[in-house]
Amino acid sequence: MNDEETTTALSGVVKWFDPAKGFGFVVAQDGGADVLLHANVLRNFGQNSVADGAAVEILTQKTDRGVQAIEVLSIEPPISDDRPLLPDLEDFDPEQLSSIELQAARVKWFDKGKGFGFANVFGSDADVFIHVEVLRRSGLADLAPGEALAIRVIDGKRGLMAVEVNAWEAALN
Repeated sequence: MNDEETTTALSGVVKWFDPAKGFGFVVAQDGGADVLLHANVLRNFGQNSVADGAAVEILTQKTDRGVQAIEVLSIEPPISDDRPLLPDLEDFDPEQLSSIELQAARVKWFDKGKGFGFANVFGSDADVFIHVEVLRRSGLADLAPGEALAIRVIDGKRGLMAVEVNAWEAALN
């Protein structure tokens, strides 16, 4: 059996991932060379992006061009402090927010540079505001128009806003 047929499971942290470039790198918890994470491998897990600093469990394979992820087993959002992420959420208990029912939604548009975008919950014309920090704390880095999501929504100080964003396929698991 050659190296290209041997798979190894490892835990690590996303160093960076660029959805526009279609790849990023994972730093293994045990050290060693960075591991290439291709967008297709991430899509097979049900996500189009992953936040920098997210903890991942992946299967890897050594190739002639280095170590590459061949399957994503799990993704945990980056570790965050206990401060409220946005002023709109200061009055909410995190447990209260996590108990809100997930709703099926589709991305209307999202601009990472501006730091926000909007989605529509199925069956409603109302726009739901999505802040980039909520996205990051949910373990995602970017959203594409038309992308299916499962989101938790509150009626905030300035209207409907997402407090958690999940890739549709990941939320089904």
